[in-house]
Amino acid sequence: MNLTTNFTLAEMVKSETALRHDMDNTPGEAEIENLKRLCEQVLQPVREHFKTGVKVNSGFRHPEVNAKVGGSKTSDHCKGQAADIEIPGIPNADLAIWIMDNLQYTQLILEFYTPGIPDSGWVHVSYDPANLKKTKPNGCQKRRQDGLSTRIGCLIWPQ
Repeated sequence: MNLTTNFTLAEMVKSETALRHDMDNTPGEAEIENLKRLCEQVLQPVREHFKTGVKVNSGFRHPEVNAKVGGSKTSDHCKGQAADIEIPGIPNADLAIWIMDNLQYTQLILEFYTPGIPDSGWVHVSYDPANLKKTKPNGCQKRRQDGLSTRIGCLIWPQ
Protein backbone atom coordinates (compact mmCIF):
# COMPACT_ATOMS: atom_id res chain seq x y z
CA MET A 1 0.00 0.00 0.00
CA ASN A 2 1.41 3.38 -1.04
CA LEU A 3 1.20 6.16 1.54
CA THR A 4 2.68 8.70 -0.90
CA THR A 5 4.41 8.53 -4.26
CA ASN A 6 7.66 7.25 -2.76
CA PHE A 7 6.72 5.74 0.61
CA THR A 8 4.93 2.48 1.32
CA LEU A 9 3.23 1.14 4.40
CA ALA A 10 5.59 -1.86 4.31
CA GLU A 11 8.71 0.29 4.73
CA MET A 12 7.09 2.35 7.47
CA VAL A 13 6.28 -0.73 9.58
CA LYS A 14 9.35 -2.86 8.86
CA SER A 15 11.12 -3.81 12.06
CA GLU A 16 14.15 -6.06 12.36
CA THR A 17 13.39 -6.40 16.06
CA ALA A 18 9.83 -7.58 15.35
CA LEU A 19 11.12 -10.07 12.77
CA ARG A 20 13.86 -11.44 15.05
CA HIS A 21 11.46 -11.91 17.95
CA ASP A 22 8.41 -12.98 15.89
CA MET A 23 6.41 -9.98 17.09
CA ASP A 24 3.41 -8.42 15.37
CA ASN A 25 4.10 -4.87 14.18
CA THR A 26 0.80 -4.22 12.40
CA PRO A 27 -0.66 -0.72 12.80
CA GLY A 28 -4.36 0.02 13.18
CA GLU A 29 -6.33 2.39 10.95
CA ALA A 30 -5.52 5.46 13.08
CA GLU A 31 -1.80 4.68 12.99
CA ILE A 32 -1.91 4.17 9.21
CA GLU A 33 -3.56 7.59 8.81
CA ASN A 34 -0.84 9.11 10.98
CA LEU A 35 1.89 7.41 8.93
CA LYS A 36 0.31 8.75 5.75
CA ARG A 37 0.25 12.27 7.20
CA LEU A 38 3.90 11.96 8.32
CA CYS A 39 4.90 10.85 4.83
CA GLU A 40 2.87 13.58 3.11
CA GLN A 41 4.00 16.43 5.34
CA VAL A 42 7.61 15.49 6.10
CA LEU A 43 9.14 12.49 4.35
CA GLN A 44 7.88 13.13 0.81
CA PRO A 45 8.97 16.82 0.89
CA VAL A 46 12.40 15.68 2.16
CA ARG A 47 12.70 13.20 -0.71
CA GLU A 48 11.61 15.77 -3.27
CA HIS A 49 14.08 18.37 -1.98
CA PHE A 50 17.11 16.07 -1.83
CA LYS A 51 16.05 14.20 -5.02
CA THR A 52 17.11 10.83 -3.64
CA GLY A 53 15.76 7.99 -1.53
CA VAL A 54 15.15 8.38 2.18
CA LYS A 55 16.12 5.42 4.37
CA VAL A 56 13.53 4.81 7.09
CA ASN A 57 15.37 3.10 9.95
CA SER A 58 12.28 3.00 12.14
CA GLY A 59 8.70 4.10 11.58
CA PHE A 60 5.67 2.60 13.31
CA ARG A 61 6.38 0.47 16.36
CA HIS A 62 3.74 -1.61 18.10
CA PRO A 63 4.04 -0.86 21.85
CA GLU A 64 5.53 -4.33 22.47
CA VAL A 65 8.14 -3.79 19.76
CA ASN A 66 8.83 -0.33 21.12
CA ALA A 67 9.40 -1.77 24.60
CA LYS A 68 11.74 -4.41 23.17
CA VAL A 69 13.95 -1.72 21.56
CA GLY A 70 13.96 0.34 24.76
CA GLY A 71 11.77 3.13 23.37
CA SER A 72 9.90 5.64 25.49
CA LYS A 73 6.45 4.52 26.64
CA THR A 74 5.07 7.75 25.14
CA SER A 75 6.95 7.40 21.83
CA ASP A 76 5.33 8.93 18.76
CA HIS A 77 6.54 5.82 16.90
CA CYS A 78 3.71 3.87 18.61
CA LYS A 79 1.15 6.29 17.18
CA GLY A 80 2.60 6.20 13.66
CA GLN A 81 3.66 9.83 14.02
CA ALA A 82 7.46 9.42 13.98
CA ALA A 83 10.29 8.09 11.85
CA ASP A 84 14.03 7.76 12.24
CA ILE A 85 15.55 8.59 8.87
CA GLU A 86 18.80 9.06 6.96
CA ILE A 87 19.72 9.84 3.37
CA PRO A 88 22.86 8.03 2.18
CA GLY A 89 25.42 10.62 1.06
CA ILE A 90 23.74 13.53 2.90
CA PRO A 91 25.14 14.48 6.32
CA ASN A 92 22.50 13.86 8.98
CA ALA A 93 23.04 17.34 10.41
CA ASP A 94 22.28 18.88 6.99
CA LEU A 95 19.10 16.81 6.77
CA ALA A 96 17.97 17.89 10.24
CA ILE A 97 18.74 21.55 9.57
CA TRP A 98 16.81 21.46 6.28
CA ILE A 99 13.77 19.98 8.04
CA MET A 100 14.05 22.56 10.83
CA ASP A 101 14.27 25.44 8.36
CA ASN A 102 11.64 24.30 5.87
CA LEU A 103 8.99 22.03 7.35
CA GLN A 104 6.54 21.85 10.20
CA TYR A 105 7.10 19.06 12.70
CA THR A 106 6.34 18.16 16.28
CA GLN A 107 9.72 16.88 17.36
CA LEU A 108 13.08 16.95 15.59
CA ILE A 109 16.12 15.31 17.15
CA LEU A 110 19.53 14.62 15.65
CA GLU A 111 20.16 11.46 17.62
CA PHE A 112 23.60 10.05 18.42
CA TYR A 113 25.28 12.54 16.10
CA THR A 114 29.00 13.23 16.42
CA PRO A 115 30.16 16.56 14.90
CA GLY A 116 32.71 15.86 12.19
CA ILE A 117 31.24 12.43 11.37
CA PRO A 118 28.52 13.27 8.81
CA ASP A 119 26.79 9.87 8.75
CA SER A 120 26.76 9.36 12.51
CA GLY A 121 23.41 8.97 14.21
CA TRP A 122 20.09 9.58 12.51
CA VAL A 123 17.28 12.13 12.37
CA HIS A 124 14.17 11.49 14.45
CA VAL A 125 11.21 13.52 13.24
CA SER A 126 7.58 13.39 14.32
CA TYR A 127 4.42 15.01 12.99
CA ASP A 128 1.27 15.53 15.04
CA PRO A 129 -1.00 18.13 13.40
CA ALA A 130 -2.36 19.09 16.84
CA ASN A 131 1.13 19.91 18.16
CA LEU A 132 3.28 21.42 15.41
CA LYS A 133 6.46 23.45 15.88
CA LYS A 134 7.81 25.79 13.25
CA THR A 135 9.54 28.50 15.21
CA LYS A 136 13.16 27.94 16.06
CA PRO A 137 14.18 28.36 19.68
CA ASN A 138 15.35 31.91 20.44
CA GLY A 139 18.98 32.56 19.58
CA CYS A 140 19.48 29.34 17.66
CA GLN A 141 21.04 31.04 14.64
CA LYS A 142 23.10 33.52 16.67
CA ARG A 143 24.76 30.96 18.92
CA ARG A 144 26.31 29.12 16.00
CA GLN A 145 30.04 29.46 16.61
CA ASP A 146 31.92 26.34 15.58
CA GLY A 147 30.00 24.97 12.64
CA LEU A 148 27.13 22.75 13.70
CA SER A 149 27.91 21.85 17.28
CA THR A 150 26.00 24.70 18.93
CA ARG A 151 23.16 24.50 16.44
CA ILE A 152 22.73 20.78 17.04
CA GLY A 153 21.56 21.55 20.56
CA CYS A 154 18.80 23.67 19.08
CA LEU A 155 17.49 20.71 17.11
CA ILE A 156 16.28 18.94 20.22
CA TRP A 157 12.78 20.35 20.08
CA PRO A 158 10.72 20.40 22.16
CA GLN A 159 13.16 20.24 25.03
